[in-house]
Amino acid sequence: MGIYLNPSNAMMKKLLNSRIYVDKSLLLRELNALVNTGDCFVCVSRPRRFGKTMAGAMIAAYYSKGCDSSELFANLKIASDKSFSEHLNKYNVIQFDINSFYNATRKKDNLIEYITDTINKEIADAFPQAKIDLQNDSLSNAILKAWGATGESFIILMDEYDVLVREKVSKQLFESYLNFLSSLFKNSTLKPAIALAYLTGILPIVRDKIQSKMNEFDEYSMLNARQLSEFTGFTEDEVKSLCDEYDMDYDECRRWYDGYKMNDAISVYSPKSMVSAMQAHEYGNYWTTTGSYEALSNYILMDFDGIKDDVITMIGGKKVPVNVLTYLNTLTDFKSKSDVFTYLIHLGYLSYDRKNKECFIPNNEIRIEWINAIENAPDYKEIIEMVNGSRELLDRTLQCDEEYVAQALDKAHTRATNPLTYNNEASFQSAMGIAYFYANSKYTIVKELPTGKGYADLALIPYVPNIPAIIIELKNNRSAESAINQIKEKKYDDLLEHYRGDLLFTGINYDPDTKKHECKISKLKVEN
Repeated sequence: MGIYLNPSNAMMKKLLNSRIYVDKSLLLRELNALVNTGDCFVCVSRPRRFGKTMAGAMIAAYYSKGCDSSELFANLKIASDKSFSEHLNKYNVIQFDINSFYNATRKKDNLIEYITDTINKEIADAFPQAKIDLQNDSLSNAILKAWGATGESFIILMDEYDVLVREKVSKQLFESYLNFLSSLFKNSTLKPAIALAYLTGILPIVRDKIQSKMNEFDEYSMLNARQLSEFTGFTEDEVKSLCDEYDMDYDECRRWYDGYKMNDAISVYSPKSMVSAMQAHEYGNYWTTTGSYEALSNYILMDFDGIKDDVITMIGGKKVPVNVLTYLNTLTDFKSKSDVFTYLIHLGYLSYDRKNKECFIPNNEIRIEWINAIENAPDYKEIIEMVNGSRELLDRTLQCDEEYVAQALDKAHTRATNPLTYNNEASFQSAMGIAYFYANSKYTIVKELPTGKGYADLALIPYVPNIPAIIIELKNNRSAESAINQIKEKKYDDLLEHYRGDLLFTGINYDPDTKKHECKISKLKVEN
């Protein structure tokens, strides 16, 4: 047993002793299917605090020859899988974190030498028959000699493999790192010795020099996690169980943290947010506090054509198209707003709808961070004024102050909409989303909610007591009265058939020539 070679299961024990532990052990079933196959090179990228390190500890504890983890896994889901015993503690595991080595190295340009010397010493001690040359052997040579002497294969677990992409390192160090990767993963002689290589980071593999050194790897990212989707974060079923256990409202939990859409069937939650919310017994901003909002603002304020309009659209609750194929997975080669948005998908500030090729702000926690990111940006001054005025607009709507609402929407529609798309209904809906931003603290806001006889343009369904639900219908160059009539004629209130309380039917009409809005509000009491 060593620190880096065949580590103990001490970290896994600590995780199992945590107040909250969500069993993700079936990830091992997926990896077992890849061990000792042509598909054994795996690169997993996901945002910070999304459980990469915890997964690494579990994988090491399961495969490492340096411990006996049979009792540790006995009550976990993987123990019932047919592949469990076949691979349990059967491999020489090399586990290391590039970021930890980088931070511990005083002379950064000697990083690869430091990593090699440290791990090679452990290999030499564990395999004296391999006759490792500590002065001259690379890490790949040391692994090859150990395999040649014993026939025992290795599993390589490398965390934060992309840290040198994210840090401003010297050309000498970067070239040294490329050679290091190539010697480990492009060495055809070494490949039979590697049963599994599992790399994790925030960014996918850089589509330039690094890609050529790692083209053996299958990538699992926020764009397409494939069969590993359910292990990217906490699933809906896991979150429901936590809410039941901690007596927390699941619907409110969804508003705060849901939205990372992995595919049509799976949407995941940030593990950091969920664990913190359950332990604090209060919903709030947890994942976003682990980093600076400047990480977001530095990119959405870039001068790319159309980026401001799309940012406003997403803050307003709508999706925007994104081409995720052009981004090179670096921090320097941004050539378009799509590159910026793709980067923010990988960081967790956006979610990706792969089917429709669109991105969007996933939830309330992240939406608040976007507001923080643009708060002091001159180009977004009017948008921040709208957000700050959204509480007053909601209050006046609830007071049925039709004149105030109409005047407020005059400003909102103009401020939040590009003149070229002023008459576009989707743009107006986005402007409405920003104008009623404060309503997110009391309502679930649903756009284009199906009613059976059409769609309600906007429905505000309360999740706090003693406030009315609001149904909003928008009209272009018609009349606010006709909007109210449509709500009544098509019985949009049927969509709230289980709701009991006041309903506000709100009709909004805007004149595209004068840019003036008209508002009519009708109150309906739904009896028990």
